[in-house]
Amino acid sequence: MAMMQLLPLPTDAARRNAMRRSRYWRRLKNEEANEKKRLNELTVSMIPQLRLISSDFFVSFFWVWSGSLLRCLAFRFLGPGNSPAILVLKVSVAVPYLVFFAWLGRATKGGSYNPLIVLCYAVSGSFEDFLFSILARIPAQVFGSVVGVFLANSTFPGAFHGPTLNVDINQGTLTEGFLTFIIVIVVLSLKKKNPGSSARRVWISSISKVILHLLGSDITGGIMNPATAFGWAYAQGNHVSKEHIFVYWLAPMEGAVVGVWTCDIFFKHKIVYKNLN
Repeated sequence: MAMMQLLPLPTDAARRNAMRRSRYWRRLKNEEANEKKRLNELTVSMIPQLRLISSDFFVSFFWVWSGSLLRCLAFRFLGPGNSPAILVLKVSVAVPYLVFFAWLGRATKGGSYNPLIVLCYAVSGSFEDFLFSILARIPAQVFGSVVGVFLANSTFPGAFHGPTLNVDINQGTLTEGFLTFIIVIVVLSLKKKNPGSSARRVWISSISKVILHLLGSDITGGIMNPATAFGWAYAQGNHVSKEHIFVYWLAPMEGAVVGVWTCDIFFKHKIVYKNLN
């Protein structure tokens, strides 16, 4: 009868090595699970930001394209004149147009067509929000405006019209900066008195924007929107000119920042600047 060969019992060193390998694989699995969890959390947290960037692009594109269409229709039916009756009619159309885009900003959960609105929130938010606004939201608005101008110029070339600087660069810079400062003060003051969503606040701010636009239309165009100005300037090839940079970018941004700081000083505390369209 053959004798059975007994297997040697594992030594203490072998048992310790086996335990180390077991702990290593468990730790590796835990690290993989934690990494997947972090990636899922990061993806979920990025969804609102990606949605906001998409909303900025869409609202900016629609703002430029629909504005061009309205100007084309106004020129066709009303002509180039600026008689009191024509001005009243234009204002009666422009104010509901701005109110509609204020509603569209709320419907898209913060989508905006104007970098100055985003800047007002960015300068009073966290540094992370500031970087997100400067590096993501404003470029999305600029790109949307460029696409809107391209589509407008392709579908109805007669509406090809951007802001025109009719004075020297110094006067233009002061005009755009001052108009922006005033509208920021008006909007934030209304926001302070009516923190919630108020139809009255939206209508008053829209009327104020139209009035300031008319006051500056013969000087700089009274556009107070760097993204829209860039879209038209890019189509015309003068987006890198000193006049465009100083009048339609630096001046309104400085006016917006000074307006925000002024409101913070007078109101003694910061305001939530979301949804200021």
